[in-house]
Amino acid sequence: MGTVLFLGAGLVLNDGYKKFLFRQETVLTIGVFSDSYWEVQNGYSYRILEDAIALFEKEHEGVKVEYVSGVLKENYPEWLAEQMILGRGPDLFFIFGEHFNDLAEIGALKDLSKLAERDEDFVQARFYSSALNCGKYGERQYALPYECAPKLMFVNKTILTREGIALPKEDWTWEDFYEICKAVTKDTDGNGTPDQFGVVGYTWQDAFHSNGVQLFDRKGTECRLTDEGAKEAILFMEKLDGLYDGYHVTSRNFDLGNVVFQPMLFSEYRAYKPYPLSIKKYSGFEWECIPMPSGRRGANIAELDTLLLAMNDNTSQTEYAWEFMKLLSGDERIQSEIFTYSEGVSVIRDVTEADKTLQLLIDSSGDDNGLNLSVLSSAVENAVVTPKFRNSKEAVAEVDKAVRDIMEGSSNISMEQIIWNREINNFLKNRLER
Repeated sequence: MGTVLFLGAGLVLNDGYKKFLFRQETVLTIGVFSDSYWEVQNGYSYRILEDAIALFEKEHEGVKVEYVSGVLKENYPEWLAEQMILGRGPDLFFIFGEHFNDLAEIGALKDLSKLAERDEDFVQARFYSSALNCGKYGERQYALPYECAPKLMFVNKTILTREGIALPKEDWTWEDFYEICKAVTKDTDGNGTPDQFGVVGYTWQDAFHSNGVQLFDRKGTECRLTDEGAKEAILFMEKLDGLYDGYHVTSRNFDLGNVVFQPMLFSEYRAYKPYPLSIKKYSGFEWECIPMPSGRRGANIAELDTLLLAMNDNTSQTEYAWEFMKLLSGDERIQSEIFTYSEGVSVIRDVTEADKTLQLLIDSSGDDNGLNLSVLSSAVENAVVTPKFRNSKEAVAEVDKAVRDIMEGSSNISMEQIIWNREINNFLKNRLER
């Protein structure tokens, strides 16, 4: 009896026995939404996440990863905010690019910089630098990129062929862009109204980015609307608008095959089937995608939209949360699934440029003519990452109002730039004082 009691006491003090008896389990929670980030129908909302969970739980015995299903994308920001306020925020959660600044500003996100620096398995060079920079606030890393989509120029090749115009090269310029738009804009049926156009959806932001304009400083304390590159971009937009003589061109005109150019996110391209990187027929015309045109002071680049993954600053599971973040964001097994189950682009260079990815795109398009992953990879790597500061969205809205006013007015552009720049700087100053 004494021996049995002795052995029993030893077992009670043994951690393995306690875990067996009470089934102690570590739970890691993830905040996620149910539909596609890219605004297209997708029947695989949780497929990549669930595959990652299966791998993680297999490699981390005693850890269970859980998420709440059924939260729609449109309700997700409000749901996440409510969970954070109630102190029930998940250990990890996805963040839309437009909400990242505010969450980082209020201290809701854990600084990942030290975790990344001391982890030899985390190699920053494997990521596209632009995608990784989307998760930086100031000089610190507060989120990792999960998937992204660069903006490219969608081209109606049928109109170009009919007009005897060659497809622009990858390093084409504003001058090339304008001359093509001018040449194709015409009344083709003779009723006195133009019915074929050069471009739709090209914005002043596109022009600013491609002409090297850095609209705000890094901290969001100064606007640079008076930059000479900004003036050139505004003048170029006026020149383009002048081709249409007040006629309002819409995306519907493009869909019907009556417009040559339309900028789109790569995710929008993927919503069109067959796959857009090859030259295929759609709505009665052949099409292809190329980089955006460059201004005199800039390059063939545009902005990058990125879905981010962040860690709750109050999590008690920092170690496991970091390991799961690395799996979702940096593991090639998981990242390669983005090309199968989502509409975005992997944030890992080797995955996007892999032969496997190329074959997948060929299979989905049914044709390998013109398929060139270097265009896609270059568009991601060289994409513009806008400054991250609180209320940046509102600041951009002020610039939008300014540019529209300048373009609609008849006053001296340089003087209008100065006046509006002063107003926007006052807005930025008041933002800091609140």
